[in-house]
Amino acid sequence: MRIPMNCLAAAAVTALLAGTAQAEDLLIKIGTVNATSGGAAHLGKDNENGARLAVEELNAKGLTIGGKKARFELLAEDDAGDPKQGTTAAQKFADEKVNGVIGHLNSGTSIPASRIYAGAGIPQIAASVTNPKYTRQGFKTTFRVVADDVHLGATLGKYAVQTLHANSIVVIDDRTAYGQGVADEFDKGVKAAGGKVVKREFTNDKATDLMGILTSAKAARPDVIFYGGMDAVGGPLARQMKQLGIQAKLMGGDGLCTSEMPKLAAGALADGQLICAEAGGIDPNDKAAVKGMDDFKARFKKRFGTEVQLYAPYTYDATMVMAQAMVKANSADPAKYLPVLAKTSGYKGVTGSITFDEKGDIQNGALTLSTFKAGQKATIGVVR
Repeated sequence: MRIPMNCLAAAAVTALLAGTAQAEDLLIKIGTVNATSGGAAHLGKDNENGARLAVEELNAKGLTIGGKKARFELLAEDDAGDPKQGTTAAQKFADEKVNGVIGHLNSGTSIPASRIYAGAGIPQIAASVTNPKYTRQGFKTTFRVVADDVHLGATLGKYAVQTLHANSIVVIDDRTAYGQGVADEFDKGVKAAGGKVVKREFTNDKATDLMGILTSAKAARPDVIFYGGMDAVGGPLARQMKQLGIQAKLMGGDGLCTSEMPKLAAGALADGQLICAEAGGIDPNDKAAVKGMDDFKARFKKRFGTEVQLYAPYTYDATMVMAQAMVKANSADPAKYLPVLAKTSGYKGVTGSITFDEKGDIQNGALTLSTFKAGQKATIGVVR
């Protein structure tokens, strides 16, 4: 079939114009690194999808930065919760000159990766990293939108002693930066509240047989067993506590506060037995805040076909905060928008108001205490 020359010319002009328009767009690369394989994969994917939803909504807004239409692109990497893979992913993003990074999922990967981002001048906002060291290294590029383990551990320790009236407390951790860190802060919180940790044990983040540790713990007749680690080990721990007839309350940080925890415990959790805390949370009495979170969860489920696990709202907010700083600075150049990002104050996000202090930590970060009833998470209260 012969195509008329005028049609070919018109098509060429259209293609040229489309190419020119695309060339004039400002491509902004946002990197995110999470453990999307291994035992914490459900949490890693949750974090990744929170950032992905934010990027898609930013592109739908048609933002203009520096006189150009901003087009955001999410680059996702899996570090499997391994520090070496985490630094490899960080170096890859540094080499690709991404405009900013959301993540990593774990403290153990975020802390070593943060040095690489700092060296490259790339802003990094963590949405689930709670180890205090992350923002205490002196880097100007590290930020987080959740409270740290100092607040979380102290609150849980105080709750164990003053509310649960625990006289015998056993602490177990998985020896990761997150697990050991939150367990250490819980230990301090117990002692500060006048309580006593009678036994300290440790395992690893891939353990499935905890019978030896729990048999030793049972001899101490604990009122509370605190586990510093993630739900992948917390679930088997709860099952084996039941098998050994240990009636103690099980406590933990955000790693046990997931929607998967009851499933991983396979029915071993009695109503109210698990007391956990997650960094973040909205006031259940604030109707506007509750509606905002409910709307986010509905959009998330519609887009990904799954419920929010834990920190997706925080990676969403972290991405939005980063984009807002670029808009305010009228530049996606890290050197230009970083000072604006550091001055973020009163940003109204899905997770609440976000203001960074001089270290990059969120000011007055909320903490949500929760339990589980009939397999569903129930909020005990939100504290700051």
